[in-house]
Amino acid sequence: MRVMTKKQRSATPTLPTEIWVLVAAAFIIALGYGLVAPIIPQFAVSFDVSMAAAGAVISIFAASRLVFAPVSGRLVDALGSRKVYLTGLLTVAIATALVAGAQAYWHILLLRGIAGIGSTMFTVSAMGLIVKLAPPSGRGRASAVYGTAFLVGNVIGPVIGAVLSTLGMRAPFVIYGVAVAMAAFVVWWKMPRHTDNAGLHRNTQPPLTFRVAIRDSAYRSILVSGFAHGWINFGVRVATLPLFAAAIFHHGGAIAGLAMAAFAAGNAVMLQFSGRLADTIGRKPMVMTGLVVNAVFTGALGFSEGYWSLLILSALAGAGSGLLNPAQQAVLADVIGRERSGGKVLANFQMSQDLGAITGPIIIGMVAQAYGFQVGFLLCGVIGLVAAAVWSLGRESLEVNPVSTEPAS
Repeated sequence: MRVMTKKQRSATPTLPTEIWVLVAAAFIIALGYGLVAPIIPQFAVSFDVSMAAAGAVISIFAASRLVFAPVSGRLVDALGSRKVYLTGLLTVAIATALVAGAQAYWHILLLRGIAGIGSTMFTVSAMGLIVKLAPPSGRGRASAVYGTAFLVGNVIGPVIGAVLSTLGMRAPFVIYGVAVAMAAFVVWWKMPRHTDNAGLHRNTQPPLTFRVAIRDSAYRSILVSGFAHGWINFGVRVATLPLFAAAIFHHGGAIAGLAMAAFAAGNAVMLQFSGRLADTIGRKPMVMTGLVVNAVFTGALGFSEGYWSLLILSALAGAGSGLLNPAQQAVLADVIGRERSGGKVLANFQMSQDLGAITGPIIIGMVAQAYGFQVGFLLCGVIGLVAAAVWSLGRESLEVNPVSTEPAS
């Protein structure tokens, strides 16, 4: 084990150009997604299908991501992150653009499923590239910058989409497809080919297997925190919060939109600090603090009686998410290290988040239906606090030499 000195941990490393290429691509992708996300269910309904069928268009995207994640991990180990990243982007670009020409509901369903496959390919490979390219003492910052690019794109995208609403519901899918193709071009042009398999360093060790990684308490912990993060922030917040706002407030749809914007604002503010903190004071305290903050304020959402309290609680929950995510991603990079690939390890972490995002809305929806929204949101808080308790037993990965082949327990 090699322990970093205080001076080494305090230094702010310069992020390599390749990281900024990924950041630029992430912004373009998120900007394009923001154009189509609000209209996907409406477009499905225009084919005279039920609301449940319209929801299936969203679900199949997440389900295909979950199912294809292990294959994506194997492809990263076999072909390299750059090739899989570009292939995933082009798959999303083509499949999404073709949605504009859909003539039947099942066309949309099929194309969204294919786009989900492409999405998990570029998501898993992007994590792999950050692992390879970010300096060990800058992994938290790299993850925060990457996450900020997605967040800003997701905020600006719907605004542009509103301006372009006069073009109808088909044009945005073409625009999104073109945007993702542009992102692929940026990566193909600016990302060196040697990042396939090697990153900035050659893989001097065989790929890290899931069987070995699961022996590491840090990796076991991020699987649990990733599930909680997906359940609370990717699943319930998106699916259940709008229903709660509609049931409690007049003009609930507008209030839900403001609550989601408040969450994004809290997240964005915290991302400006959390990455650097994860690289200095450690990953573990940031993950645990983020989980607790996110859990407490999410659990309190069901007790909101006015829109101001809902907005404030949403912003604070978003701040918790902003504390958690960069440190969590940095732990994943620490576990794998720069000297080996870890496609399967990356894929299983992604699957833990997707599984939480899929199951959370279903279970919380049933709980809220039977016992009320207060109990549903409290259950989300419990999920987050359990993840924090699991993390109390996990190791701090910042001080571990990332080249080590045998992770500490």
